[in-house]
Amino acid sequence: MKIGFDVSQTGAGKAGCGYFAEGLIRALEALESGHEVLLYPAFGDLFWDPLCATAAYSTSHPAFRRMTPPASFEESQRFWRRPGPEGTPEGTPDWEARIGNPDLVHSNNFFCPSGLRRARLVYTLYDLSFLVDPSWSTEANRVGCLDGVFRASTSADWIVADSSYTRRHFLEVFPHYPAERTAVIYPASRYSLDHPAPPRPPELAHLAPQGFWLSVGSLEPRKNHRRLVEAYACSGSGPAGALPLVLAGGKGWLMDGFDQAPPAGVVPVGYVSDSGLEWLYRNCFGFLYPSLFEGFGMPVLEALSLGAPVICSNTTSLPEVAGPEGTPEGTPAALLVDPLDTGAMAAAMNRLASGEIGREGLRIAGLRQARRFSWTASARKLLEVYEECAHREKGF
Repeated sequence: MKIGFDVSQTGAGKAGCGYFAEGLIRALEALESGHEVLLYPAFGDLFWDPLCATAAYSTSHPAFRRMTPPASFEESQRFWRRPGPEGTPEGTPDWEARIGNPDLVHSNNFFCPSGLRRARLVYTLYDLSFLVDPSWSTEANRVGCLDGVFRASTSADWIVADSSYTRRHFLEVFPHYPAERTAVIYPASRYSLDHPAPPRPPELAHLAPQGFWLSVGSLEPRKNHRRLVEAYACSGSGPAGALPLVLAGGKGWLMDGFDQAPPAGVVPVGYVSDSGLEWLYRNCFGFLYPSLFEGFGMPVLEALSLGAPVICSNTTSLPEVAGPEGTPEGTPAALLVDPLDTGAMAAAMNRLASGEIGREGLRIAGLRQARRFSWTASARKLLEVYEECAHREKGF
């Protein structure tokens, strides 16, 4: 089989979608499946990485071939929006030849290509947060994501969801889509305590090991940073307030000025390198993730995998990641709180900081939970989806 795989978000400054796609493609490469893989450094009309020609995932593996991306975002938009040479019908065989004549195309960035007359289409769905609350996203992002998911609901041969919650949500919103053509494929952590610890980056020299709270996520309303800062301020009268709150993550949207004049004790460090983020996870006193909505919640799993005690939301997919839904014995591997209740967040922080809740017990439970997620297992399941999809009639 010849598989076309979207790696458009795996370059510089990648976030959740990019880490998911990169983790899967690395694991697929390691499996030596015998399939030929075409890598698309640019994919679709919604997202553009100016450095995609050099920064997106690449490999010297002989079965993997990197396609040449368009020269600009405008050219990429024209190419993917209007498949086929100028003046010819959308989706001509010539257009599929221009993307390498794949047997199957896997979209990983919310864009859903049209015009695939022969190739099967697998579509990764991360979440439907843009349908839940308009204030969580920009109009352009909301329209682009909705267009991609709606197209996928009518033309994708298979939907891959990153959690059972996301799969259920999709089928509730799009009940016409056949449930038997959906699969849950979890991401895994890119970190492990089995590997040597990285040195502390110079830019984080002001942070003492085990001496700070940590929260990771792009600055956007859905991540609930404002309530987190309120909860931190409320915790100031207790032991939790003695530790600074470090906010790591790049610029998102609709949060202009949030990190310009942080309250006392709040330390924004912006986007950090992979090794810098690993140091933060390994050395934080506790990890805080009060997100309002998640399709999966990768930072929670990364924190668990590096032994950080976790306090996170009790909503959407996060109980799958941190328990109790995801744990065989039904015991949470983290402290789960209502993300709308700043008092409950502050109380959980103080309980952990005072020793009322043991950090070591949470740490051990978190490590055990994190080991349940594996890139290798996820890649094997994805190959099963590819093979099942290839043997089914196109469409539904």
